[in-house]
Amino acid sequence: MNDSVLSGSLPRVVIFRSELLPGSETFIREQAEALRRFEPIYAGLKQARSGLPHSAKSVLLEGSGTSFSSLRRSIYQITGYAPAFKSHIEEMRPSLIHAHFALDGVAALPLANHLNMPLVVSLHGYDVTSSDRSLRTSTTGTLYLLRRRQLWERVHTFLCVSNFIRDKAIEAGFPESKLLVHYTGVNCDHFAKSDAPRDRSVLFVGRLVEKKGCQLLLDAIAEVSEVLPGTSLTVIGDGPLRSRLQEQASQLHIPVRFLGALPASEVRDAMSRASIFCVPSVRADNGDSEGFGMVFAEAQAMGTPVVSFHHGGIPEAVDDGNTGLLVPERDAKALAAAIIRLLSDAALWTSFSANGPVRIRQKFSLESQTRSLEDIYSAACVSAPLRQ
Repeated sequence: MNDSVLSGSLPRVVIFRSELLPGSETFIREQAEALRRFEPIYAGLKQARSGLPHSAKSVLLEGSGTSFSSLRRSIYQITGYAPAFKSHIEEMRPSLIHAHFALDGVAALPLANHLNMPLVVSLHGYDVTSSDRSLRTSTTGTLYLLRRRQLWERVHTFLCVSNFIRDKAIEAGFPESKLLVHYTGVNCDHFAKSDAPRDRSVLFVGRLVEKKGCQLLLDAIAEVSEVLPGTSLTVIGDGPLRSRLQEQASQLHIPVRFLGALPASEVRDAMSRASIFCVPSVRADNGDSEGFGMVFAEAQAMGTPVVSFHHGGIPEAVDDGNTGLLVPERDAKALAAAIIRLLSDAALWTSFSANGPVRIRQKFSLESQTRSLEDIYSAACVSAPLRQ
């Protein structure tokens, strides 16, 4: 348990994530720590390996990572039994629970029912777009499918990270009246345009999985290199496809650096120096699609134009023709042509670079989105008050 001291002066919200907190989920931490009218408490079933540091109080079901701890987690997931875990959270007298991802919403159900308080769940992408068949391949996915209708009935509000995700949730059967689009905000102070010189480089940041489309970007860079020699690609992130992608890059003889996962500060530095940000996300074979893509908004906030596919929630994050260029999904040749166009047209690049930070601050700033989120929290508390 984190040793931070609760203030006692604000209503408290439990930020629930089964695994606290994977390194790729800085957006959850940023959102929680931007709260001003609510005090965050983190709760989860286990600590993520190399989990993100945070300043709020936290409660974990699984402590030491022993086989007994793992057993306790399994018992909770299947039966909801975890009296000490629930008691520790109850002692903090929270007012509501905010779970991230639908599968974690199901994991939070026993806690929400025990505390008799409203539950808000954010829908981010795979949890809505992945096929039921693919979800059944994991224990948590199977439990989610078994209890999905219970989740639909119990949740006060589902926060969809884009209109695309809201549409997909409706298709999946989520109750339309409970679906609300709420964009995750960008910290425009952290992600700010700098005067750092730009390299003739393309930057990819993301997990090395099918959905992120890095294999198509490598094909595109091979064509870019023929037209604009000296253009390089930097890949930040790790995943199951890394060795295959490295082999592909070697066969294509393209200048690419695979840096693995990096701290947020180093990612920001790379964004400030790249000429183009490109994560060409696609619909994976299991249906998994890009819900919004925070990295697109972060890159634009730093004045780095985006090139990507017209896919999922990306057209909401990127203003095609104003802050970046979007081309048909899976068209590597069109992707290459867009990269070449931006690298070759200084006036267009300068325009996109100037427009990006303005648009992100106007539509997706962390400050304004947090105010909206706290209004949603307040409405949930009023309509479903905490048990006295």
